[in-house]
Amino acid sequence: MRRTAIALPRVVDAVETMAAAEAIGWAVERFHPRMVFASSFGAEDVVVTDLLLRERRDARIFTLDTGRLHEETHEVAQRIRERYEVEIETFVPETDAVEGLLRAKGAFSFRESVANRKECCAIRKVAPLTRALAGLDVWITGLRREQGQTRASVRRLEWDQAFGLLKLNPLVDWSEERVWDYIRANDLPYNALHDRGFPSVGCAPCTRAVQPGEDIRSGRWWWESPEQKECGLHGPRREGGRT
Repeated sequence: MRRTAIALPRVVDAVETMAAAEAIGWAVERFHPRMVFASSFGAEDVVVTDLLLRERRDARIFTLDTGRLHEETHEVAQRIRERYEVEIETFVPETDAVEGLLRAKGAFSFRESVANRKECCAIRKVAPLTRALAGLDVWITGLRREQGQTRASVRRLEWDQAFGLLKLNPLVDWSEERVWDYIRANDLPYNALHDRGFPSVGCAPCTRAVQPGEDIRSGRWWWESPEQKECGLHGPRREGGRT
C-alpha cells in the first residue's frame, strides 16, 4: 500500500465481520482524508451517504458525470447536496476522448459489441474514476453481493488491483429489502426511477426498467449476457484480498 501499512489478509477478515456503520467508522478513523465515497446516487449509495456523513460530516464524496445520465439522477444528487449541505465532487470524461469516439463510431457504438461498450465505459467512467482516485488509500462503494453474478463474491474490504488501493463495500451483505427499509426509516432522498421499475440506474441509453421476477441488473446492458455486465469500475480481484 502507499501510505498506510496494514496486515491486509488479517484486516480483510476482521472487517468482513463488521456491520456497515462499524466498517465505515473503521475506515474513517484510519484513512480520512485519504478516502472517498464514489456515488452514482442509486438506492445503496444514498444509504452509504447517510452512514458516512453521520460518521464524518466533511467526508469526501464524488460522482462520475458521464454526460449521459438520467435527469432523475441529477435531481437526487441536488437533493442530497441540499439535505446534507455537502459538496459533491464531479468528474467528467475528457472532451477530446468523447469527441473522438462520437466522430469515429457515433452515439450508439456501445450496442454493437461488448468491446465497443467497454470502450465507451472506459472513456466515460474508468478514465474519470482513475483521476478521482489518484493519491488515495481507500474508496467506498455501494456494492452488494445480491446485485448480480459478477458481484457474488465481493467482500466488505478488498484490495483493488486495478486502481491500487483498498475498496470498502459496507453494504456487501445487505438485502435489497434492508436497503429500502433504511431509506424509508430515515426518509432519505432517492432516485425517482426506482419507483418506475429501475432497481439499478446507470447511463440513460444503457438502463431500462425490469419486469417482476427479473434479476435486478437485467436492465443494465440488457443486450449482453450476465457475466459481462460490468463497466470496468469494479474489476477482477485477487483471492483473499491480497495484492
